[in-house]
Amino acid sequence: MERRSFLKKTGVGLAAGALAMPAIAQTAPTIKWRLTSGFPKSLDTIYGGAEVLAKRVKELTGGKFQIQVFAAGELVPGGPAALDAVQAGTVECCHTCSYYSFGKEPTFAIGSALPFGMDCRQANAWFYYGNGQKLMDEFFSNYGLQSFPGGNTGTQMGGWYRKELTSLDDIKGLKFRVAGIAGKVWAKLGAVPQQIPGGDIYPSLEKGTIDAAEWVGPYDDEKLGFYKVAKNYYYPGWWEPGLVIHFFVAKKEWDKLPAEYKAAFEAAAFEANVTMMAEYDHKNPAALSRLLSSGVKLRRFSNEIMQAAQKASQEVYAEESAKSPAFKKISEDYFKYAKVQNAWFSIAEASMAQFLHGAK
Repeated sequence: MERRSFLKKTGVGLAAGALAMPAIAQTAPTIKWRLTSGFPKSLDTIYGGAEVLAKRVKELTGGKFQIQVFAAGELVPGGPAALDAVQAGTVECCHTCSYYSFGKEPTFAIGSALPFGMDCRQANAWFYYGNGQKLMDEFFSNYGLQSFPGGNTGTQMGGWYRKELTSLDDIKGLKFRVAGIAGKVWAKLGAVPQQIPGGDIYPSLEKGTIDAAEWVGPYDDEKLGFYKVAKNYYYPGWWEPGLVIHFFVAKKEWDKLPAEYKAAFEAAAFEANVTMMAEYDHKNPAALSRLLSSGVKLRRFSNEIMQAAQKASQEVYAEESAKSPAFKKISEDYFKYAKVQNAWFSIAEASMAQFLHGAK
């Protein structure tokens, strides 16, 4: 009797739920957004972060909130044009690096990466639990933007060079493709920085328009084919110790979203942020092995170059802070946080890595 009563009540509950669910679904608005990526489809890992977001948002909203992803060049060019398109209202959101817009205001660089700054884990800690998200959103709001970390490459490689860098003198006059604030640092070392979109780097390097170029790391660099025209592969990419890629949403469009859709977007962005780093960690080792087997020469930047670059970075930060109150305010918090993080990482993380890397 009790069992029949339970089944009866349960049946009534399921029936009520079946009737209620369509009613809820009917009240949820159908929203379609367009997202432009700052990257081409061929760079599947970094471009793929936007696809992760779109797929998960659709699933979490029962197909009611749809985001169509366009690769760089399909609607607008890559690089800073993606962010410009959001500001102009051409698209509702984009997936790109804020440092591409460094020319507008130096503070855009902090959202992505700073030379000798924080790595992926440290940057996530700053954004999610430190003041990072709050400070950067205060800044981005001046441009009508809402931001969400949406991926990380980890510490990047130092790029591809036609000739070996034996001393600081070899940097003088070097035409080097590099993005953001790092260009100013390289300029202080004597290089001639060039900001060129990813898809245009190979032909520039092949034709000799530039002498060297950096992008991300082994997996992406192999796809772009740099090893075919420049065999010296340097590390580490001290100017991008943990590159953050962001989803940027037009603030006016964000404010229109139902609370449930906002929650879905935030959860999907979080997933894209975490999984991109894991995917790069999975793909880079095998790609590096293939590059080395093809004759690539792996080289480490000398201590002379690293020390000079660190000194030049501090000079650039002082110069930008003198010109931009926002850069001064946020970079001070950033490096204060980084100092605490590095003190901790130097104990457990660094000592373990040193032992494992030095083990025979």
